[in-house]
Amino acid sequence: MRRVNELLREVVAEELRSLKDPAIGFVTITAVDTSPDLRNAHVFYTSLGTEEEQAESAAALERATPHLRSRLGAQVRLKYTPALHFRVDSSLEYGMRIDSLLREIGSDDDS
Repeated sequence: MRRVNELLREVVAEELRSLKDPAIGFVTITAVDTSPDLRNAHVFYTSLGTEEEQAESAAALERATPHLRSRLGAQVRLKYTPALHFRVDSSLEYGMRIDSLLREIGSDDDS
């Protein structure tokens, strides 16, 4: 499953770069989690920019889903071409928040 997930991540990321929709903005595909029956794939991504720009990127990804799925089906040989479901990957923000809290604790200890 790990190999399938990584392959899907690579293909979706590459196809995303070839899209000419300026609303997509700066999006990075961080992971893909495919269901065991290969019918659904949750595609996790991060997006930089303001909240408005991030919302535009999310909408653009939803519009591009049929195209990305068809390109995925053409490039990857699987029993089924999974339906793509885009999800925001909040782990980066969570990690930055933890780092910030640890820095605060460290600076309190120095005083």
